[in-house]
Amino acid sequence: MSNSPQAPGSQPSAGADPLVPLGGLPGVGEAVDSVRRAVDLLYKHRVMRRRSTEVTAEAVLRGARASAGLAGADWALEEVRRRSDFSVDGQARTVGAALRVTAEAGQLLPIWRQSPLRVLARLHLVAAGGVQRPEVPGSGVDAIGRPRLAGESVDEPTLPFELPSADEVSARLESLAELIVAGSSAPALVTAAVVHGELLALRPFVSHNSLVARAAERVVLVGSGLDPKSICPAEVGHQEAQSADGGYAGAFEGYLSGTPEGVGAWIVHCGRSVRLGARESTAVCEAMQRGAA
Repeated sequence: MSNSPQAPGSQPSAGADPLVPLGGLPGVGEAVDSVRRAVDLLYKHRVMRRRSTEVTAEAVLRGARASAGLAGADWALEEVRRRSDFSVDGQARTVGAALRVTAEAGQLLPIWRQSPLRVLARLHLVAAGGVQRPEVPGSGVDAIGRPRLAGESVDEPTLPFELPSADEVSARLESLAELIVAGSSAPALVTAAVVHGELLALRPFVSHNSLVARAAERVVLVGSGLDPKSICPAEVGHQEAQSADGGYAGAFEGYLSGTPEGVGAWIVHCGRSVRLGARESTAVCEAMQRGAA
């Protein structure tokens, strides 16, 4: 987003909130309103009165499965539910990482607004699970839980885009952290989309960046109060868009362009993904109500 006039990595005027203008991009206001309506409707479902904890657990599972699918390990939901050993091969490790990092996201809310970089480091540590990647130079245990250094490569085959330098990563991460700590009056959807997009663009760690980015989006959506019970798995919507027409990657390329149209389209895509996540959990609630779950 560095090409955008008021990108997180730019230098806005003193006191300016660089995220607020993004709410005025084409389609973004409508996306914010439609997300709010979809989330509110789900929270009013009668199943949420007594079984919200179960709905949350199912949403976390489905979100993790979808996030793993976007990272190259597209397993059936029942296979994810059935398995207990996620160390046997590369795909299993990806699914295990997605399960760990998605669950961990809900535990880090009190820290996010005070120290977002600490949260990102923790998410990467949990995703990587202390595993060295011999095929990735500089990916030993000492590279886990910290931004990559100059000369360290990134193992992220599902994100074949130009990689920013370590210096650029450091500067833009710092700018993003300052935005989070300062707070923004922009809608939660806008903040979540920018956090997600920046982390995909920067790929600040030597591995597991896409899993961390989607988990961070979840942290923002939950911590903002938009989805406090974490029952709207946006990851499901992202995967549905990617499976249908490559929409996830296409929308992200718009964000990378830094143009108002591209950034707006990315935020709209993220809004659609949250709505699809709400639809997924509504179906779960309906199944519970029928006694089918």
